[in-house]
Amino acid sequence: MNESVKTPASSEDSKATLRREAMARRDALPADSRQAAAEAIAARKFPLAITPGTIVSSFMPFKSEINTLPLMKKLADAGATLALPVVTGHGQPLIMRSWAWDEPLAAGVWGLREPNPEAPEVEPDIVLVPLLAFDRAGNRIGYGAGYYDLTIARLRARKPVTAIGLGFAAQEVSTVPSTPRDERLDLMLTEREVIEIRGNA
Repeated sequence: MNESVKTPASSEDSKATLRREAMARRDALPADSRQAAAEAIAARKFPLAITPGTIVSSFMPFKSEINTLPLMKKLADAGATLALPVVTGHGQPLIMRSWAWDEPLAAGVWGLREPNPEAPEVEPDIVLVPLLAFDRAGNRIGYGAGYYDLTIARLRARKPVTAIGLGFAAQEVSTVPSTPRDERLDLMLTEREVIEIRGNA
């Protein structure tokens, strides 16, 4: 496991430093290791029951993020209704639009691939969450805009939802600085293991 940076004067400074280090570490992973990790996660039994109609929101891989497609295909084959995030504006929660496997995607903010605007908005039961780094308390750090924290908070206020981090084992650190605005993960999936966080406050 990689050690996190020492906490400097402020949580935001600490997060910025951790973000830079985590990005560099993730970028340095070899392509074959990345693909092997994605396939290992998909090959393992999924930790939650998937029944026809279970709505799972995922994300299309961006930059050096783990390839989500093998797991998405497995969940779709198991009967899940897939959804992908759409950015609606800075400081706003993401909306999730349904997406069927092999449907064409549009280019959204930062070139992210997202469902077409006519795809219906859905509220997922399971949210697969991207990240730069995570710890075993369920804290994660992303790119800094807070979209997933806002989104998960909104969903949790409306219905039971399970937030699952998806990434490489190399992205684990000992401690991710957190604030009251940060939403904790319930589970974390890496190529090495399923990390159960629920109930381990």
